[in-house]
Amino acid sequence: MTPEGTTILDQLRIVAGERQRRRADPALARRVGAVKQYQHARFAATYADLAAQPRYARATRFFLDDLYGPHDFAERDEQFVRIVPPLVKLFPREIVSTVSALAELHALSEALDSAMALVLPGPDIDAAAYVSAWQAVGRPQSRERQIGLMLAVGTALDRYTRNTVLRHSLRLMRGAARAAGLGALQTFLETGFDTFREMRGANEFLATIESRERALAAVLFEAEPGSADAAAGLP
Repeated sequence: MTPEGTTILDQLRIVAGERQRRRADPALARRVGAVKQYQHARFAATYADLAAQPRYARATRFFLDDLYGPHDFAERDEQFVRIVPPLVKLFPREIVSTVSALAELHALSEALDSAMALVLPGPDIDAAAYVSAWQAVGRPQSRERQIGLMLAVGTALDRYTRNTVLRHSLRLMRGAARAAGLGALQTFLETGFDTFREMRGANEFLATIESRERALAAVLFEAEPGSADAAAGLP
């Protein structure tokens, strides 16, 4: 097993552990679901201006649904676990590295969502409750890592759009990937490629996400709970 393959499996075990934990505690599962829905609404509000621009609308939706969404990625995760060895052999090394970053982002986000849910008094979340939970969990380095991984995946997809050989290779692998049980992963990668190619350069888009996410994290960590500043940027 390559280091990338081992990393992917390790991260997916973390995700599986979080899912098992929630299945054993329905109340926790409901609060996690509420956290995810709230964060999804927050991201949509933060980037409504980008979503309204034809150039960035699809990319915003990709981040909102595929990287930051409240959806259950169990099918994609199960594919990863089943076929990590053939994944490492079948896909180009660059793409495997991106999948590894995606798996780490997924695991970190799930762990942070669980941590937030554990300190919430119930499934009803408003800005004040979210700020309090964020500050109770803390872990600024993990939050920074989460942002960095999200940007790394976006940067990689943007870079791939300029590699015509890699894009062509991915299309040629479509049949083999699906036959190997990699259909959901193949769809994610192709959607990412197509989305970033349509932007014709993602530097401004990614820089906007970077500046806004880091600014919001700083406000959430530093503001007094319940203050206007603490609730800035939250629905």
